[in-house]
Amino acid sequence: MIALRAPRAVVDGAERPATVLVDGERIADVLPFDAAVAAEEVVLGADEVLLPGLVDTHVHVNEPGRTEWEGFASATRAAAAGGVTTIVDMPLNSLPPTVDVAALEVKRKAADGQCSVDVGFWGGAIPGNAADLAALHAAGVFGVKCFLLDSGVPEFPPLTGDDLVTALRAVAAYDGLLIAHAEDGDLVHDAAGRRYADFVASRPRAAEDSAIARLLGLARETGARVHVVHLSSSDALPMLAAARADGVRVTVETCPHYLALTAEEVPDGDTRFKCCPPVREAGNREALWRGLADGTIDLVVSDHSPCTADLKRLETGDFGLAWGGIASLQLGLPVVWTQARERGLGLADVVRWMAQHPAELVGLARKGRIAPGHDADLTVFAPEETFTVGELHHRNPVTPYAGRGLSGVVRGTWLRGAPIDLDGPPRGRLLSRGEA
Repeated sequence: MIALRAPRAVVDGAERPATVLVDGERIADVLPFDAAVAAEEVVLGADEVLLPGLVDTHVHVNEPGRTEWEGFASATRAAAAGGVTTIVDMPLNSLPPTVDVAALEVKRKAADGQCSVDVGFWGGAIPGNAADLAALHAAGVFGVKCFLLDSGVPEFPPLTGDDLVTALRAVAAYDGLLIAHAEDGDLVHDAAGRRYADFVASRPRAAEDSAIARLLGLARETGARVHVVHLSSSDALPMLAAARADGVRVTVETCPHYLALTAEEVPDGDTRFKCCPPVREAGNREALWRGLADGTIDLVVSDHSPCTADLKRLETGDFGLAWGGIASLQLGLPVVWTQARERGLGLADVVRWMAQHPAELVGLARKGRIAPGHDADLTVFAPEETFTVGELHHRNPVTPYAGRGLSGVVRGTWLRGAPIDLDGPPRGRLLSRGEA
């Protein structure tokens, strides 16, 4: 038995003193700070806050097939260093993509024994595989991901026309979850060159708004549960709130880069900032923060989508040719915390967005909270300490956050009752939907 005495801990949606009693892999009890216990004691410093381990449900690990971009060993070390104790891996850009049970087994075999944190998997919905979706669900994926426009990789084509309806009906039949990259390809156009403003104009808010409107309409028609990934356009917030009020089962996420970065600050030619949909203007960022504060946006996850440095085309700065993705898995907590505290928001808010709600999205009932019966996944966080982004554990740490000053340092991460040793043998487990 271990007792973690924390002068500050985020418990039940509030920050307060607490003693967290850990028995094996689980939290046995949450007691007053000065409670008498017969246990080995670990006492946190006065400048530290005990948080639940974060849950990041949007990570592109890319192994197997494009492991030179990222891999399970490097991605999960980065996660642990950033206070993330559970990730859910996207069905692309690995080869093969996770679009049937055979591919899921390939992915699980590749991950087995490499993971420093617990790892689950999304399946993929592409044209022609609607008959595979129920089998993927039964095999333990947490839902299925689709694109509503070109994904950027040929082996993962988008659901257009009737294909989206077919997939939604299939998912509704077994009461699963479909998550969607929602941009309307008819409203997106190519943009070559170094001007960031041209790239943003090529993927306007209207493209997101149109695709989200179509998704919501079909979710209402089919009864399917849907989730909008990496929301960038704040213009979509009213329709998302209205759909939810009408009974549409929809949730929505945004990402640290949309909450921290602005189009105005992106230098022309600096393709480290390229992602799809793009980082938009400062006013849009502030509207996203309001959507988080009022609950329209449910959660914040990384959309960690790294690539090799050459694919970012840093030598030419051509936004049209560069890979679109932000490497940020290790940095999500300090990035969001730095911005949240400037707006008068607290660590309890950050925990709700980055631990509790992501766990609830995928049904991980023992993750995301400091509560009796939950896995003892914990993060020791020093919110007042500052640092400058330097060396990262990502395999290809090309990131727009390089050299940026941030608030909040992760001083330790516990997985299922024990501190994670990044130099020791990996202890992460492979998770399946429906685990208690």
